Amino acid sequence: MTIRPLPDTLVNQIAAGEVVERPASVVKELVENALDAGATRIDIDLEEGGVRLIRIRDDGSGIAPDELPLAVARHATSKIASLDDLEAVATLGFRGEALPSIASVSRFALTSRRAGEEHGASLPVDGGKLGSVSPKSHPQGTTVEVRDLFYNVPARRKFLRAERTEFSHIEEWLRTLALARPDVELRLSHNGKASRRYRGDGGMATAERIVETLGEEFSKSTLRIDHAAAGLSLHGWIAQPTYSRASADQQYLYVNGRPVRDRSIAHAVKQAYADVLFHGRQPAYVLFLELDPRRVDVNVHPAKHEVRFRDARLIHDFVYRTLHDALAQTRAGEAPVALPSQLAASAAANAGYAQQPWPGPQQQSPLSLRIGEARAGYAQLYGQPAAPVAEFPSLPQANDGETPPLGYAIAQLHGIFILSEAADGLIVVDMHAAHERIGYEKLKAAHDGAGLRTQPLLVPQSVAVSEREADVAERETATLAELGFEVTRSGPQALTLRSVPALLAHGDTEALLRDVLADLREHGESRRIAAARDELLSTMACHGAVRAHRRLSIPEMNALLREMEATERSGQCNHGRPTWARFSLAEIDRWFLRGR
Repeated sequence: MTIRPLPDTLVNQIAAGEVVERPASVVKELVENALDAGATRIDIDLEEGGVRLIRIRDDGSGIAPDELPLAVARHATSKIASLDDLEAVATLGFRGEALPSIASVSRFALTSRRAGEEHGASLPVDGGKLGSVSPKSHPQGTTVEVRDLFYNVPARRKFLRAERTEFSHIEEWLRTLALARPDVELRLSHNGKASRRYRGDGGMATAERIVETLGEEFSKSTLRIDHAAAGLSLHGWIAQPTYSRASADQQYLYVNGRPVRDRSIAHAVKQAYADVLFHGRQPAYVLFLELDPRRVDVNVHPAKHEVRFRDARLIHDFVYRTLHDALAQTRAGEAPVALPSQLAASAAANAGYAQQPWPGPQQQSPLSLRIGEARAGYAQLYGQPAAPVAEFPSLPQANDGETPPLGYAIAQLHGIFILSEAADGLIVVDMHAAHERIGYEKLKAAHDGAGLRTQPLLVPQSVAVSEREADVAERETATLAELGFEVTRSGPQALTLRSVPALLAHGDTEALLRDVLADLREHGESRRIAAARDELLSTMACHGAVRAHRRLSIPEMNALLREMEATERSGQCNHGRPTWARFSLAEIDRWFLRGR
C-alpha cells in the first residue's frame, strides 16, 4: 500500500477511540469546557444512559458564530497559544481533540450566544460532516447536543453497558466534579426526570459539598488536612481509620483542581494508613494537591485522567509525611466514635488471644522472621519491650475538675472490655487492643531513638539481579545505606551484599533487598525496612499485651486509659481494629425509650 494521509473524519474517529470511551467521557469533556467558559450553572439532560441523548447547557461566555466551525476542528482551541502555555496549563480542557472526536461518532449540534449579541448561532455536525452555521434563539451560554452516540461505529457501540451502568458512571463523575467545584450549580436529569441537583453557591465551602455528595457519616469521620511546604500545598479531608471501605470508591484526588488518578500518590496514601488500617480495607479521602503548573505535566493522557510530576519522589514523600503525621494524632478519646457493631468482633478476636501459642519456627511471617530470636536480640539492643499493665502508675480515681477524654473506669466486662464513665456518657475499651497499641508505639519509639543498626555479614553474599535492578542499586547506594544495606555492584547483573539491618538479619534479606529495589525503581523510595520492622515489633507488642480474661483493678484500668490518651494512633490496635467506642447519654436514653 502507498502512504497517504487519512481522511479527517477517520482521523477524528481514531482520536475518539482515546477520548470517548463511553457517555461519561462525553459528559466529562463537555462539562469541563463549560467550566473553562466561566459557567456557574450547568444542566445535563440524558436519555438512555446518554447513548440516545446527551445535552449540556451552560451559562458561560459563549462562542462567536464565526468560531463555531473552528470549535469542532482538530487541535483548535482558545486555551493555549504557545509552548509556554502548554507547560503551564491552568484549564481543564486544552488539547482541542474532544469536540471533533465526539462530533465524528454522533449526531452533533453546537449552539451558542455571547453576551451583547442579538441572537445565537447553531452548527450541526453529522458523523463528522459539518453543516452550515445558522442563526438561532439562545440565551447567553452554550448548548451541546450529542445524539445517537457511536451510531456510525457499531463495533464501539457493542461495548457499551446497560443503561443503568452507563448512567451510574456519569453520576460518579459528576460527584467527583461536584467535590472540586462547590461554587457551580449542577443539575442532572435522566429520561425526562430530575435525578440529582448540586446547588451552587459562591459562598459554599467544600466541607458543605462533602456532606452533600458523600454523606454525613463520611463528614463526621474525617480529619482536616492543610499543610504546605517546598512549594507544595495539600488540603482536604481523610477519613479516620475506623471509617474504612471495602473498595476504593471514596478516594478523590485533585491536582490543581483537576481530578486525576496517580499511582505514586495512591501508594503514598496507602503507606500512610499502613499502620492503622484493618487488613483488606481501603482508606477514604478527598485531597487537593496544589503546585506550580510547570511542575506537573497534564498532557500525558488523551482523556487527561493521569498526570506526570517532575518531582515525583518529593511529592510522594510530601503526601506520605503529611497524612502519616495527621493519622498519628488520632488518639483515643479525641473524637466521638460509636461503633457498637465492632464490639462482638473484638470480643471474639480477644477470646483467642488467651490461648495463642508463641510463634515458633514453623509459624514464621512472610519474611521468615524468627520472633523468639528477634525478641532476645531486641532486648539486647534496646531494652525490654512494653511493661505489663500492672506496672503502670496508678492515677487518682476522684472526679475532680475536668473529666479526661476517656473518663474514669468503673468496671470490667467479661475480662475483655473496660467500662468507663465519661463526661457525656459511656466509654467501652478493648483492653487487649489498647495495650497492644501502647506497647507497639513504645517499641517503635525505642527503636527510632536508638537509630537503625546494621549487622555485617561474616561472608559477603552475592545476589543475582536484573540489569535494571543493578542500575538502581548503583544509583541509590546512599539510600540503601540509610536503610541498613551495604551493597556494591559486582557485575552487570550481580550485587554483593555486605551488611543488613540488624533487627531483620534472621529473615530473608535477599528477598527484602529485591523488594526495596523494586520500590526505589517505581516510587523513588521504600518503606519495606520500616514495614518489616513494624511487623516484628507489632507481633512482640501483641504477645506483651495484657491478655483477655485477666482481671484488672480500677487503678490499673485508669492507668491504661491515661496511657491511651497520651499514645499516638491509640484509636486503633496494630491490626487496624478500633480500641474504643463511645455511647452518649442521649443514645443510651434511646435504648430505654426515655423521654418518649
